Amino acid sequence: MRLYPEKLAGQLKQQLLPVYLVSGDEPLLVQECCDLVRQAARDAGCTDREVIEAGAPGFKWADIIASASSMSLFAERKLVELRIPSGKPGAEGSKALLEYLDISASGEDILLIVAGKIDKQSTNSKWYKALDNAGATLQIWPIEAKDLPRWLQQRVRAAGMGIDNDALQLLCDRVEGNLLAAVQEVEKLKLLAANGQVSAETVTRSVSNNARYNLFDMTDHALRGDATASLKMLHGLRSEGTEPTVALWALLREIRTLHQARAAVDKGQSQQQALGALRVWKNRMGLMQSALSRHNTASLIGLLDQATRVDGSIKGYAGGRPWDNLDALVVALAR
Repeated sequence: MRLYPEKLAGQLKQQLLPVYLVSGDEPLLVQECCDLVRQAARDAGCTDREVIEAGAPGFKWADIIASASSMSLFAERKLVELRIPSGKPGAEGSKALLEYLDISASGEDILLIVAGKIDKQSTNSKWYKALDNAGATLQIWPIEAKDLPRWLQQRVRAAGMGIDNDALQLLCDRVEGNLLAAVQEVEKLKLLAANGQVSAETVTRSVSNNARYNLFDMTDHALRGDATASLKMLHGLRSEGTEPTVALWALLREIRTLHQARAAVDKGQSQQQALGALRVWKNRMGLMQSALSRHNTASLIGLLDQATRVDGSIKGYAGGRPWDNLDALVVALAR
């Protein structure tokens, strides 16, 4: 039967099928599905595990037939794990798989096939349909960009944490679709999140906790009007491997706050009232008031436009180099 990856855990709790085929080119998701099957097999008494690498030196498709015919020396049941990186067993492999299913039909061994991406034509083949009828087939698809925030949010929740929207977006930009990197970041955040809540500041600390130059110091100098010190720190962050997306986020967060505060001030509020309503920390009031005194609505709109160009250059649809554009943004904010 065709099975969605997210339904696998529930299915395994109900019944352990004799065959599982897990295919796809997303390493993390393939690995996690296989781990679920392995654990279920161990729980069911398959304490012996035999791994067969198709394509390895000396490999013969007869090996899989021999495995079906042999008894385990150490357990009544065993897990046979067949790895087919290409996703295509070929004519000889197809015949061997069909023969394996015939031999093992009355046995208690579990067959786990881990394969590379299987094309649509192969899903209509005799061997694939036979595996599908004998057990479960799972096709793993990459997480698309539009689905990444939801997937990451689920991961964070599964780790026992909550995450706000700004932090979620920053985390998505940080991992750039790399799910292995995403899982590593979530593990790091577990050590940094206060009271189990992940904020944008938490994500930034995770990114730069080993950096000699600090993102917050860089933005503070720009807000204070010290372009030289801010640029020095920005260049230091770059040399230490900080991604331009993270630097942009730190600057853009302050620019947006300034733009909102300026609108309130223009309507008659004091700077302190406007900044307080935006939940600016008391120890940052002086910095923000300094920047507000230098910028009017027009200049802040200009900064927002510059930030958009930086974002475009990072993503490849706007001109200029991202770090050069960040230099210009820092200077304009400090001006």
